[in-house]
Amino acid sequence: MILPRLTFKRDEKLKSRKVIQHIFTEGKSFSHFPLRIIYTQPGNNLSHLQAAFSVSSKNFKKAVQRNRIKRMMREAYRLQKELLQKHLQENQKNLVVFIIYNGNTLPEFENIFEKMGVALQQLLKITSS
Repeated sequence: MILPRLTFKRDEKLKSRKVIQHIFTEGKSFSHFPLRIIYTQPGNNLSHLQAAFSVSSKNFKKAVQRNRIKRMMREAYRLQKELLQKHLQENQKNLVVFIIYNGNTLPEFENIFEKMGVALQQLLKITSS
């Protein structure tokens, strides 16, 4: 059995200022502490699923800590996004997601991995309905 490659390619990364602005003005959101997920379903995208990650500089003054948390969030997302991505491709839907870390302590990877899994399952339920 060949395992699929779990990647996070350039076209899956959300970089467009217009789309990010649109997410914050017209997107919907939910929280699974310490993650807050803001999402929207735009009409046209290069990829079926695009994501961006952020950490508050209010809670983490040092860029080293913010970058570490973002790396952990990206890795947890990369390892678990496949089910959501398949669902979106099968149903010809697009989804843009912005994930924000709201906690005020440096997390362990296992905690981030678990919370990201719960958040992605909820996104799957939302896109199914």
